[in-house]
Amino acid sequence: MTEESGAPMAVARRTSRDIRSDSRLIVVRALLAAGESTRNALAEDTGLSPATVSAVVGDLLGSGVAAETGLLSGTVGRPTTGLRLNPDRGRVVGVYVEDRFFQATVFDAALRRLANVHVTAPGPVAAADDVIDQIACTLDTALAEAGARREDVLGVGVLLPGGMQRPVKSALAPDAIWLHLDRLRDRLGLPVVVDNPLKAIAAAELWLGAGRRCSSVVVANLGEGVGAGIVQDGAVVRGATGAAGEWGHTLLVFDGRECQCGRRGCAEAYVGVPGIRRTLAETAPGHPLLPLPGFPAALAAAAEAGDLAAVSTVERTAHYLGAALADLVAIVNPEVIALTGWAAGELGALVLPVAERRVRDDAPGDAAADLVIEPSHSSGMEGIAAIALERFMRDAGLVTTRVLPAL
Repeated sequence: MTEESGAPMAVARRTSRDIRSDSRLIVVRALLAAGESTRNALAEDTGLSPATVSAVVGDLLGSGVAAETGLLSGTVGRPTTGLRLNPDRGRVVGVYVEDRFFQATVFDAALRRLANVHVTAPGPVAAADDVIDQIACTLDTALAEAGARREDVLGVGVLLPGGMQRPVKSALAPDAIWLHLDRLRDRLGLPVVVDNPLKAIAAAELWLGAGRRCSSVVVANLGEGVGAGIVQDGAVVRGATGAAGEWGHTLLVFDGRECQCGRRGCAEAYVGVPGIRRTLAETAPGHPLLPLPGFPAALAAAAEAGDLAAVSTVERTAHYLGAALADLVAIVNPEVIALTGWAAGELGALVLPVAERRVRDDAPGDAAADLVIEPSHSSGMEGIAAIALERFMRDAGLVTTRVLPAL
């Protein structure tokens, strides 16, 4: 209803074109999961009608995104034609930029890794021209290693830490790049999408992980910083300005520890790695683990060896994490929470049993009754490659209903 007239507000109607577009993405992801499939198997796996699958497969074959693999023997009834994503349709490249560290990974069009290159500059790279030149150089090095040319590239996805619609506040990514994306595109001469790692990991989970079997997934990343990537109904949730998922800056303790964002009591100040160090420092000032690199693994080893301060820190961290995850469950009500960062390693194995009990105790009603909490094995580089591939499908006219807010 409108506020002034009380008349019903116009609602965008989904057309057959929109439905066909969604169906193409569904089939592409099913082919990616299966490796090789058939029209009948795709209909069974996706829930789409055989007629819809047949029409969609025709579109994908016509654009070269999919390819037939020949007759499959051993099936019941008549031999049937196999299908797969066409790895030779082109190449997709993911690029990661952080301070002076650059990485480029080349994938084929079936998202299989072909080459991976790491470059570390002698000092921080901040000026826009220098960052753009370094990205171009790293990209070319990776393409050469993969035996590919620029003209083979369907799209490039660039990962930058920080926010999306305005200059990033993180010290890890040069602000200049966010302000000069058109110059980056011109320099590369290729289609480019830019996103942050959390959104990319969520995209990877959607294309390659829990998103294959569930429509509602949250990726909770626990590292130096803390955040969440949210997948709902087959799409990554971004929010009005691209800031959706800043779970690390939700309030965990009123007027609690100061967070790096300037607020007090954020979840990140308790379950990020610096926050866990602080918990240990409060428990045992001067503890020998505090300055060590690889702190989460060292803390886990000390706790397993019976170090009382380490055991106490692990237990407190587990309760902090459980309470913070329960807030996510209350807001998003996901089917799966996939954990990355320290929670997917040695420390996670100690923390998660207690944290999971806390989630189930604190979540409202039966919101966590069937919740699965599991480590995530997806990577941001795979995710940004998937976003770039989806962008290519949009440019080819195969995807028409989702606007990609990635820059």
